[in-house]
Amino acid sequence: MTAPENSRKTDVLIIGGGPAGMTSAIYCSRAGLSTLLLEGAVFGGQAAIADRIDNYPGFPNGISGPELAGMMEQQARRFGAVLENDAVDAISREGDGTFHVRGGNGEYIARTIIIASGTEHRRLGIKGEEEMIGKGVSFCATCDGVFFRGRKVAVFGGGDSAVKEALFLTKFASKVVVVHRRDKLRAEKVIQDEAFANQKISFIWDTIPLEISGTDEVTGVSLKNVKSGEQSQLSVDGIFVFVGTRPRTEHLRGLIEMDETGYIITDDRMATSKGGIFAAGDVRRKILRQVSTAVGDGAVAARSAEEYLSEHFPQAI
Repeated sequence: MTAPENSRKTDVLIIGGGPAGMTSAIYCSRAGLSTLLLEGAVFGGQAAIADRIDNYPGFPNGISGPELAGMMEQQARRFGAVLENDAVDAISREGDGTFHVRGGNGEYIARTIIIASGTEHRRLGIKGEEEMIGKGVSFCATCDGVFFRGRKVAVFGGGDSAVKEALFLTKFASKVVVVHRRDKLRAEKVIQDEAFANQKISFIWDTIPLEISGTDEVTGVSLKNVKSGEQSQLSVDGIFVFVGTRPRTEHLRGLIEMDETGYIITDDRMATSKGGIFAAGDVRRKILRQVSTAVGDGAVAARSAEEYLSEHFPQAI
């Protein structure tokens, strides 16, 4: 891929504006590097749509996701990082060692890249799901919960996100039914205890969805018990899906090494298999995906990028 002459140039190009990307932007810009961050969706990533974050150090009473994301964005901009909305389509390396990046808004040339593109919600993969997105099927309770005031909704999933979102939905919905394919939740015990104690929440165990029904809006979902094989119909007005995440790495296949599920493989310096490209946050293979670990990754990736530039492009420092 050859970038046009009017391509924008930068020392560091950060792909993704979640906590990892924002932290990298803060560290790189403070180091005096020209820093451009591109985010294809919402600045703040998954953290920006979290109702509340209670396990990030420094906030004893917790903090809302949008508030924390906004603070990170302000801090990155204050140190001189340029933050823009654009989605990256392709990356190639040129003979002079620079990377040429194609985005929806133009072309970019970077001396080093930090990938912090994060993850996106997995789909149920059943009939009616795609057709009913925006008509009762949602992947964000914080975004859409208010539209289900006084109505009955179902939540699919059993991890932290699913149970937290179910709790949030009780602020609006009259009834929240959590449907899980196993016989127990995977969420933290403190979150489970809160959900079990909430009278608006009920549970359907060992069950998977088969098909979502509705025309102009969701009217229900057919279910199957994985142990007995029995099928049933659950009447609901909304369906919220939290069955895991997948990395946003489709555009990187063939460029850097990834595991079988698409997560980027890095060393402890956040370096990928291709020199000059680093990865940080939820997009890389790791055992824990939290705001706190993303921030740590972002700081390490920024420091590694600075060292790489010092060695390969000393004129950038």
